[in-house]
Amino acid sequence: MIRIYALLGTVTVIAVVAGLWVISRGGSDDPFAGCRTAAIAGGTDAIGGPFELVNAKGETVTDQDVITEPSILYFGYTFCPDVCPLDFARNAQAVDILAEQGHSATPVFISVDPKRDTPEVVGDFAFNNHEKAIGLTGSPEQVKAASQAYRTYFKAHDDDEEYYLVDHSTFSYLVLPGHGFVEYFRRDVTPEQMAERTACFIDAAS
Repeated sequence: MIRIYALLGTVTVIAVVAGLWVISRGGSDDPFAGCRTAAIAGGTDAIGGPFELVNAKGETVTDQDVITEPSILYFGYTFCPDVCPLDFARNAQAVDILAEQGHSATPVFISVDPKRDTPEVVGDFAFNNHEKAIGLTGSPEQVKAASQAYRTYFKAHDDDEEYYLVDHSTFSYLVLPGHGFVEYFRRDVTPEQMAERTACFIDAAS
């Protein structure tokens, strides 16, 4: 397992590559070959899959309920002091850029801190970033299963009962209905770059 450590403010963010390393561009039989910046070790089928979480209304939802259009998923937590707000705001900006281009997409925030992130809390966090944003939480078991499906990493510190921080990976994942996970974005990708790459995948899927 490869871990990339980035010291940002007061929190140590651990980006666990765990199979997301670059090996080659997509092959000729890949309908999205012209859009990919890199292929995924083990193939894109190794990332993503079904999940069951809880939305802002307290309703249990599945991936099929959530991903009804191109969606950009991010795993983080609302108490995060710097990384998550910046990353999710970037994703929301990309969605707005896509809308200006005639593409509809949804930013999705999945909490890795179910202890503090109640449905109401995660719902408010998502909506405050974008009116279309979906906030999801769940039981520890549900959150762990979703995280494992996308090969993300998170670990809560146990040094403070209330104000603890959570180490977590910082990739954003592009998921398309009918295709599943197709691409990931690192933190250094700009909103404009994310929108451009996402539009390529949307066009290729039509």
